[in-house]
Amino acid sequence: MKNHNMLHNKRTFTIQFSCLFALLLFTSSLKAQNITPKDSAANYYEVENITLPDGLVAETGAIGFMPDGRFVACFHRGEVMMYNQKTKQWKMFAEGLHEPLGMMVINNHEILIMQRPELTRVKDTDGDGVADVYQTVTDDFGMSGNYHEFAFGPIADKQGNLFIALNLASNGAGIRNEIRGKYDSLSRPGRMYSCVPYRGWIMKLGKDGILKPFAVGFRSPNGLGFDAQGRLFVSDNQGDWLGTSKLFHVEEGKFYGHPAGLIWKEDFPRVVPINLPVARLDSMRTKESIQFPHGYFANSPTQPILENTGGKFGMFGGQMLIGDMDHKYVIRLLMEEVSGAMQGACIPLNFGSKMRIGNNRLAFAPDGSLWVGQNDHGWVGARGIQRITWKGKKHLDIMAMKLTKTGFDLTFSMPLDPAKAQDLLNYKFRRFYYEYHQAYGSKQFDVKDVPVQSIKLSADGKTVSLTLAELKAGYVYELKTGDIESTDGKYLFNNLICYTLNQLR
Repeated sequence: MKNHNMLHNKRTFTIQFSCLFALLLFTSSLKAQNITPKDSAANYYEVENITLPDGLVAETGAIGFMPDGRFVACFHRGEVMMYNQKTKQWKMFAEGLHEPLGMMVINNHEILIMQRPELTRVKDTDGDGVADVYQTVTDDFGMSGNYHEFAFGPIADKQGNLFIALNLASNGAGIRNEIRGKYDSLSRPGRMYSCVPYRGWIMKLGKDGILKPFAVGFRSPNGLGFDAQGRLFVSDNQGDWLGTSKLFHVEEGKFYGHPAGLIWKEDFPRVVPINLPVARLDSMRTKESIQFPHGYFANSPTQPILENTGGKFGMFGGQMLIGDMDHKYVIRLLMEEVSGAMQGACIPLNFGSKMRIGNNRLAFAPDGSLWVGQNDHGWVGARGIQRITWKGKKHLDIMAMKLTKTGFDLTFSMPLDPAKAQDLLNYKFRRFYYEYHQAYGSKQFDVKDVPVQSIKLSADGKTVSLTLAELKAGYVYELKTGDIESTDGKYLFNNLICYTLNQLR
């Protein structure tokens, strides 16, 4: 037995040595051929899990930062907690709220929180780090008790007006005997309905304290944000009347597609909204700025946020990011104005395999790191909070996608290898549209591959001008890129981008 073991150990050592020697030869061969592994998001971003208190159900509903640097988070079951990054200690700031899904920090002692029944001012007046005042800011909207009547926001414009968003109710459950606000059954026949004011609306709270209806046509608007120019954007989730999830540029008085909330519009006739001809509703609505292809891009988009870190988070300053519940990334929004309306592209921003799904809320810290609050709450998702830090190195990425009269201009973050950049096989386009209809979701219609006919590379090597065989308004143009490489050998790893083409140039 002893001799057998010695022979076995000798053979094992010989095999291990042979494998190690082969690996060294293979590595040397790669170096000699100047072949390196393809790039990875983990080379550029660090993802850290934030340790949470024992026993906390970490369904994150809102996050932000106090002026003194403390991180604050609201959780779906009513807790509001502060986190000291230096001591890594959590402290309860407030509790007992009902599904808080939005928050705005006022100062080191005061927060506005959007909970299901109201927008609430929560204050610590004696400086002990615990809230002792809870004040109703506004509750001037209806509640039926339906489980789907979530509320989101607030966010403030440059003039100090606040905006909140109100979910529609779902026919997956009923309403309570006691309701708040006027009851109207006109929209009850739909899958999603608005039987109390102003479900399916974006609301504006002026500095005079009066809450007014601002825009209508939303189903589940789980995110509001302003871009660098002060334009309001709102995300909405796929469902009835939404063939896929969308991002809207929202302006006062406009209708954005879901008809249930129309019954609260002053000039709307007394008809069941879903009984109107689809063509009429289609002619009334303002189209989305971006469509997120369902299933493989974004199934449930969440909060849009402006990247305003001044370069601390990398090279995306002035762009907007948005979360999604189903994927291990956030999404960059590359928008432009065409014929007076906003439209544009969406592209994943990967952070590596450590990223979780359920990315419900986003906030930039004073140091430029991105904090992400995750939620499942019976949805597809995850729980917890993650901190994402840029490592200081640039990667190869698409910085802009601009519509031209004949195709698209793609601008990259660094000069491209000319041979790879001008290879037709590296650009695979297809186009399709989602149908606007009452049914839940939509398949992709009229799907067609669109060949690239010619490529022109700019003098600085950063912009590729693509001429397509066809451009057609009303379609999503999806591009999958191949092995595009920079002149210094970095590969493009965010290689899916989708442009919502509403208007031609």
